[in-house]
Amino acid sequence: MASPSGRPVYIVDGARTPFLKAKAGPGPFTPVDLAVQCGRPLLLRQPFAADAFDQVILGCVNVIADEQNPARVAALRLGCGTAMTAFTVQINCGSGMQSIDTAYRYIREGTSDLILAGGAEALSYAPLVLKQDAVEFLAALNGAKTPLDRVKAAAAFRPDMLQPVVGLERGLTDPITDLMMGQTAELTGFLFGVTREQADAYAVQSHLRLAKAQAEGWLADEVEPAFARDGTLHDHDDGVRPDSAVDKLAKLKPVFERPYGKVTAGNSSQITDGASWVILASEEAVKKHGLTPKAVIVDSDWAALDPSVMGLGPVLCSSAVLKRNGLGVADVELWELNEAFAAQVLSCLAAFEDEHFGRTVLGLDGAAGTIDRARLNVDGGAVALGHPVGASGNRIVLHLVNAMHRLGLKRGIATECIGGGQGGAMLIETV
Repeated sequence: MASPSGRPVYIVDGARTPFLKAKAGPGPFTPVDLAVQCGRPLLLRQPFAADAFDQVILGCVNVIADEQNPARVAALRLGCGTAMTAFTVQINCGSGMQSIDTAYRYIREGTSDLILAGGAEALSYAPLVLKQDAVEFLAALNGAKTPLDRVKAAAAFRPDMLQPVVGLERGLTDPITDLMMGQTAELTGFLFGVTREQADAYAVQSHLRLAKAQAEGWLADEVEPAFARDGTLHDHDDGVRPDSAVDKLAKLKPVFERPYGKVTAGNSSQITDGASWVILASEEAVKKHGLTPKAVIVDSDWAALDPSVMGLGPVLCSSAVLKRNGLGVADVELWELNEAFAAQVLSCLAAFEDEHFGRTVLGLDGAAGTIDRARLNVDGGAVALGHPVGASGNRIVLHLVNAMHRLGLKRGIATECIGGGQGGAMLIETV
């Protein structure tokens, strides 16, 4: 990927919903409901009308049947007008960042000036699907031509065909390696010697940091309350456990590699519903509408690797964007690295510090460098917040900008691993 050039692209504002932990059955909001809940207050505080955008882009992975192209449905419900172009992007866990990246390139190249880019996901709406043998049974029954054929087809029925499979389980299983995402985290953890105790300690840190951020009001400018149809108010991320402790997490059994695995429900990201938006603008749009930029997108990068170690994707794409901009790991003042699994995050940190990995995988003279843990996910991450896959990449960009402003910092990177063996990273500087 060539060095970026063209017009500067600014992040001028953004908002997200509370991230709501999936419970029994569908949650109170569909993906579009979530996008609208945080989109309305965001647009209401802008000095321009909702139809002033050139286009709307939304990341969403598990699109539900009633909301095909959720970007367009959300744009119409937000009052952007029938003439508004809107499309949905999907790159698994990176979808919310892909919407920003796509908008960034449109504006940088001069074909757009003002874009609403977001991500929305309601994992609680993951569909139930039939097993393949049940599908084949129904197809045979439907294709039977005579009464005798129908009797023969019906005779193939077995009671276990009535037991559906949660679609999310299939979605979290890589079709190339046949490994579930948690198993890939087990593999990266094994390769870099991550222990169960280290993974649990990291998970506790994530919960305590989020709990502190909530108590201090640091998320107030980011999280917009959401109101369900029955009037219930949802005003905070509800997956956080302020009383989290290593001794409590140690009692949980491994989920994917029993009995000796490192990945448990307590040190993994939560199944969650949520949405996030950011507004991107060119310099011309900033002047036209009297906007105050919060940050400028300096560069972005996407990388790919073996799906069995997909969790290491952030190391590849972050290193590439740093190298292209003449920077080192130490030059980054704040990091948001999406916490798919605690073991996966710790594996990335170890990979950055590993000389062999730096030489053979990253093409460097040695190790990439050490990320200061005090500058990483300072307000917690997906282990405590949850990981609505279509929204997470958008949230980490939004929060990185807000956290840098709060802490008086200049340069940050938002990055995530992506199911299927990819990674995305975005280099951002505050204005």
